[in-house]
Amino acid sequence: MDEERPGSWYIQVLLRGNNTYQLEYRDGVAELHYQTQTISQEKVRGALLGWAGTKPGWRDGFMWNNIAEQLGPGDRESPEPSIGAEEV
Repeated sequence: MDEERPGSWYIQVLLRGNNTYQLEYRDGVAELHYQTQTISQEKVRGALLGWAGTKPGWRDGFMWNNIAEQLGPGDRESPEPSIGAEEV
């Protein structure tokens, strides 16, 4: 990511209690915060490695939902990921 550009870029994954993976990424600004769920560990691994390696197509194979509207005002301004410890 370009350190000169303001914003926050990250990807994160949560293994939920029902053995599904919740995958999220943010592209700089809160309005570009997306989430998906899958049961495939391999797809999650591929997405994480693809994102980290800036490989094209790492988002393919998922149905992404923009969750910006679900975030509160504090979350929208904060560069921290939206998944809190209380959800683990």
